[in-house]
Amino acid sequence: MLGIDRRAARYAWTVALTVLLLCLVYLVRRTLFIFVLALLFAYLLSPLVNLLDRALPSNRTRGLALGLAYIIFVGLVVLVGTQIGSRVVAQAASLGQKFPEMVQSWLQASRQATAPADSLRAQILDKAKAEIAARSGDILETLSRAGLRALTAAGDIVYVVIVPILGFFFLKDGHVIRAHILDLVDDGQRRALVDDVLADVHLLLARYMRALVLLSLATFTAYSIGFSIMRVPYAVLLAVLAGMLEFIPMIGPLTAGVLIVVVGAVSGAPVVAMVIFVLAYRMFQDYILSPRLMQQGVKLHPLLVIFGVFAGGELAGIAGSFLSVPVLALARVMYVRIRKARVAAALAPLERAR
Repeated sequence: MLGIDRRAARYAWTVALTVLLLCLVYLVRRTLFIFVLALLFAYLLSPLVNLLDRALPSNRTRGLALGLAYIIFVGLVVLVGTQIGSRVVAQAASLGQKFPEMVQSWLQASRQATAPADSLRAQILDKAKAEIAARSGDILETLSRAGLRALTAAGDIVYVVIVPILGFFFLKDGHVIRAHILDLVDDGQRRALVDDVLADVHLLLARYMRALVLLSLATFTAYSIGFSIMRVPYAVLLAVLAGMLEFIPMIGPLTAGVLIVVVGAVSGAPVVAMVIFVLAYRMFQDYILSPRLMQQGVKLHPLLVIFGVFAGGELAGIAGSFLSVPVLALARVMYVRIRKARVAAALAPLERAR
């Protein structure tokens, strides 16, 4: 009557609500990140909880299995912290004090062993070494931030206390949350679609967290053993750094490799052997270990992963890079399920006609 198209108005209202929701998500992104960490932490402990739940007598609640799982987890954290954490902190402090002197000594030794400056190779090497010396402060800050500060992050009450508490509720009431989500949808094809999506998301997150933890542990073990055999200074610190950065797709392993080579070069370690070892391990992990661990969970094209990592980094820094792959994988799961549902709905009349 007034010349307003109801359909267009409904679409405009939907778009406005979607934009408003996205803005709200961005404003509370820190709180959402804590809840996402708690959810991933729950998936990390879920296999242990399920194992204890099956092993314990059946005439009791799931809370006993949850309590035992948390006790075991805290015990492992304390054991690892006392055995490895103290060594890492000591090595990080030592590296922070000696790193500028090691860079200067490395530059002086390199100048004495370098060919005449008129050769192109010598000029390139001098330029590269001068750049490393100029950036030594940034490198040291990165090492300190990624290593020592990450280990001393235990003082952050939010991540140490709130995340495990929220993870406990996710583990305890996860099935209730899932039932409430399904209750929001009417019975029929849509409810079946939401049920399938939730099942796929559950499987995806479980496999992804298991793969990340195992890849991180494998990296730490391989690097610590390899660097110890090669007598690399700060071997435990570099291994822990590489293991932690394994949680950041693509950028993390690349950053770890560069930092390891730089620290090895200025500390007098066998750089060529270190480079060969790191490259060989990356090929083994990227082409053999990682595909086996990920299995059918995360199927993303490398270009999409690269885009997601950089886009996530621009939006939310390290947290965005860390969450980029699971977010893209979740989007893919939803797209595949919705597409299958639409194809099945289109083929249903044909099947009935037969």
